[in-house]
Amino acid sequence: MGLPFEAARKVAEAAQSPGRPPVIWLHFQECTGCSESLLRSSHPTLASLILDLVSLDYQETLMAGSGEQAEKALEDSIKENRGKYILVVEGAIPTQNGGIYCKVGGKTAIESLSRAAPGAAAIVSIGTCASYGGIQAADPNPTAAVGVSNVVNQKPIINIPGCPPSPYNFLSTILYIQTFKKMPVLDQLGRPMFAYGRRIHEHCERRPHFDAGRFAEKFGDDGHRQGFCLFKIGCKGPVTFANCSVQRFNDIGAWPVSVGHPCIGCTEPDVVFRTSIFDKVQIHSVTPPDMYPAAVVEVKGKGADPLTTGVVGLVAGAALGAGAMLVKRLPKEVGDDKSE
Repeated sequence: MGLPFEAARKVAEAAQSPGRPPVIWLHFQECTGCSESLLRSSHPTLASLILDLVSLDYQETLMAGSGEQAEKALEDSIKENRGKYILVVEGAIPTQNGGIYCKVGGKTAIESLSRAAPGAAAIVSIGTCASYGGIQAADPNPTAAVGVSNVVNQKPIINIPGCPPSPYNFLSTILYIQTFKKMPVLDQLGRPMFAYGRRIHEHCERRPHFDAGRFAEKFGDDGHRQGFCLFKIGCKGPVTFANCSVQRFNDIGAWPVSVGHPCIGCTEPDVVFRTSIFDKVQIHSVTPPDMYPAAVVEVKGKGADPLTTGVVGLVAGAALGAGAMLVKRLPKEVGDDKSE
């Protein structure tokens, strides 16, 4: 959650609090992949989440009831917990022809969302479909699918995009709300900054290859087999904000790039399902700057030549000089207002 260490006690107390927040979970146009991802979380397990941390009043995939019994549970929770429940939405909302392309219990997705949203304390859009419309909203978008924020605009909405998102981004968001009784800090797309505040590219294990100009040119070539950077075969990591390269998936340290597949930018509305997997994204430079000395110098029978030595010395001297100036400008002590 990006919290200081001392906040761990508050989070633990909130997790053990008997006052479990009610949760209503609606399914619309989706593949249930977000729920499937949540099923694979282990700290806490799904059983601990729905039995100990929250009161899951309605969730079509997991609840035992069905038909009229399920719909009654939904209505009862909306009426009894008005202003208290967290509304989780999974899937896009079709708006074409009055929304007839997705119905549950005889109600369209628009009707169900419009019924549940006004009484929610907060709305969490889980997955790229609920956040931005997802693959359903890709051209030509025959059902005019949209994300939750296109239908609801008078309630706070937290987007947890990803196809699927990390279950821990969702769990951490719920725990944050339960602990501090407010939403986490969000970016301009409504995503929690603790999970979506930095680009995947910054913490990718293939980043050293990018910086050194070592790229896989196609699937299965020598560079691909050696774990080189996947930028040239379509990796969207340099423009994708998410913590996949740090959080990983399935509690085994795996994520798409680690197993050789380019990032598809599934947390970005203008990238995923709007560009080809193989299209390269536009970034400032895909090769190291000219100021870097060569990473590999082939030497036969003699030491480093004067030019290489001079370049290395120039770079090192500039770095040391910049470091010295920075040290001079740093405060002598924390809170010392007299220092520059």
